[in-house]
Amino acid sequence: MDFRPRNQRNQSISELRYTYSARNLWSGFLFGIGLVAFIDETIFHQLLNLHHFYDKSTSSIGLVSDGLFHALSWFATVGSLFMFADLRRRKGLWLKRWIGGVLLGAGAFQLYDGTIQHKLMRLHQIRYNVDILPYDLIWNIAAAIMILIGITIVILTRSSLLKMKEDGRHAQ
Repeated sequence: MDFRPRNQRNQSISELRYTYSARNLWSGFLFGIGLVAFIDETIFHQLLNLHHFYDKSTSSIGLVSDGLFHALSWFATVGSLFMFADLRRRKGLWLKRWIGGVLLGAGAFQLYDGTIQHKLMRLHQIRYNVDILPYDLIWNIAAAIMILIGITIVILTRSSLLKMKEDGRHAQ
């Protein structure tokens, strides 16, 4: 059964990609945020127990802050997957653009965490009682690499969109 709106049922794949390009990007972006936040929470907060989301108080407050952080990442992930499912249902999923959004969201969140939360707000550090510079460099360089790869993919898909627009092969 075709769940697309009646006016989109006869559109080609390229027209559907044009129509849903922003939704593909935002779904991937939210998924990237949720994925990296989940990995951060699971590995650094729970398994390695290196820090809590908020380390300026008691361990109990730290655990509560971790729970709120985990809930936020879960909502971002679930919301993005609902968008993903809707894109598939409408036959408008553009996986390459979605992956570009995932990398952008993951890198943006990690860079935000490493600069704003770790350094400016000083909510927590990756580790304590060690030379933090190698950890900060790895954390932020990995974020920058994800952002650069994500931007590259988005630019490549955007050039496809511009070509579709020039050729007049998009939905009006």
